[in-house]
Amino acid sequence: MLNTNTANISQARYDAVAATQKHLRRNGASLCDLLDALDDPAGFEALCRLHSAFSYPFPDADAVEDAVHDIIRFLADQSPSSLDRIGTERNFAASDMARWHGARISEIYGKFRHAR
Repeated sequence: MLNTNTANISQARYDAVAATQKHLRRNGASLCDLLDALDDPAGFEALCRLHSAFSYPFPDADAVEDAVHDIIRFLADQSPSSLDRIGTERNFAASDMARWHGARISEIYGKFRHAR
């Protein structure tokens, strides 16, 4: 008998990778600007790992998921006061951008979590 559960999980992980790539194409520049403004190499390094994962014809879903998770954790670790300070110093909507990107990337990460 054919086991379709494995095929469904594989398709769901593929869909999560595709959603990540689509988000990165549309909003990657804004996310890059935010991570650059936060001036911490950890967040920017996670974004670089995410970009690197898409340099292959068939991106490794685990590598994409790990990088997405690291970006979420990095954004969640930012204190509101530091985001407000950066926003004031640089005339940059860091707090709003962190919330928006955090929410969108959390939605994407949820797609990976449901594909298990």
